[in-house]
Amino acid sequence: MATQHSLQVEENSTHGDSSPTSITDSPATTLHEKTLSTEIPPLSKELEESILDHVSADPSGYPDGGLRAWLVVFGSFLCACATFGLINSWGVFQSYYSTTLLKETDASSIAWIGSVQYALVFLPGLISGRLFDLGHFHIPYAFWSVMLIISIFVTAECRTYWQFLLCQGFAQGVAAGMSFGPTMAILGHWFLKRRGLALGISALGSSTGGTIFPIVARTLIPIIGFQWTIRTIGFIVLVIMGVSNLTLRRRLPPKNVKGGLINPAAFKNKAYTIYCSAQFCAFLGIYTILTYIDVSATFVGVPSDFSFYLVSIANAGSALGRFTAGYFVDKTGVVNITAPASILTAILTYTWPLIHSRSGLIGLAIPYGFSSGMVVSTFILPIYAMGEIEDVGRRTGMAFSIAALGALAGPPISGAINHRTGTYTLVGVYAGSITLVSVMCLLVTRHIMLKGKLWGKF
Repeated sequence: MATQHSLQVEENSTHGDSSPTSITDSPATTLHEKTLSTEIPPLSKELEESILDHVSADPSGYPDGGLRAWLVVFGSFLCACATFGLINSWGVFQSYYSTTLLKETDASSIAWIGSVQYALVFLPGLISGRLFDLGHFHIPYAFWSVMLIISIFVTAECRTYWQFLLCQGFAQGVAAGMSFGPTMAILGHWFLKRRGLALGISALGSSTGGTIFPIVARTLIPIIGFQWTIRTIGFIVLVIMGVSNLTLRRRLPPKNVKGGLINPAAFKNKAYTIYCSAQFCAFLGIYTILTYIDVSATFVGVPSDFSFYLVSIANAGSALGRFTAGYFVDKTGVVNITAPASILTAILTYTWPLIHSRSGLIGLAIPYGFSSGMVVSTFILPIYAMGEIEDVGRRTGMAFSIAALGALAGPPISGAINHRTGTYTLVGVYAGSITLVSVMCLLVTRHIMLKGKLWGKF
């Protein structure tokens, strides 16, 4: 009977005598189809921002390499070369102005031109960092690139102290700072695990510029004169910044973090506050040798046609230090590198006034450039870990501004001490001691971030 029933069902199915229930007629299927046809409501703005925050904070979301990311590093390298690198060449101009164009002006006053430059590389970061967080990058970067080039060409026309202070000090400093600041923050969009390496390579730009520009200046001034030498530097910067504008790109979407230019809440973080104090002290002392090594060499009898190379030698040593620090900080932590490097910088600053020979000054310039380069190139890195990535531009800008006050005051204080004493002995004592104060602040910051642990990566 069962077999007979099976045959009957098969026959009915074959000849259509019994129509089986269609799949589309199924009540469950109909309900499912209606569910699919229902329009999914759009995400709320709050939920969308929450998802973007999660993506931006997710380590897997960072490229940490690839052509686009390394082009950004290259663009940042070029910007550092044209801005920070040119300003790191100040020692050559300090010496030249003291002996030719501004020889009636005392060294401490001339040092204010360089100090204003050093300070303004960092100080505008407060504004540029906030603009960067809000998504404004390409147009401001292009505008300040043009202003930097104009300020260099105008410097070629200067003749008096106040003209140099306004054009080379303020105008060039502001343009360099507004250009340089965002290029540090933009690397944080593309790198996480290899962020130290990316920043280290980018920082090589300032050493490259600081090595090349002094040689260009001292080589060309006797041949084509001061005006055309500065114009030549202007054309070099034009090419460099042009390529940089083409390669730099943001990655993460902008976010309007609450507050204005300053975020006072960031200073509730004790580690951030003490770390900013460390950088203020560091920049009070760290640029003293770079500013005065050329002048001090001629003071002790080193020929002026060689002494200007000491600035380039120090910057060449700085290039090696910056790359070394960038390579190791991802593995060991920043302060674990910069604290010992700062101690070495302080020791070399103490010994600098005691060296009176050409070979001795070369032996000082190389390790000094190496250690100071390690300190300067990585000081931004810990700031990434002291708050949200969306606020990194503003947080970095505040730290830059505090460091700028140290860079502004440091070289003139050193110049005033030299002017009062007639030697560089107490200058070395002052600069070395204030650098050691920065080391103590760094170690306290490390203690807080590691929650009291003696060993750890920070």
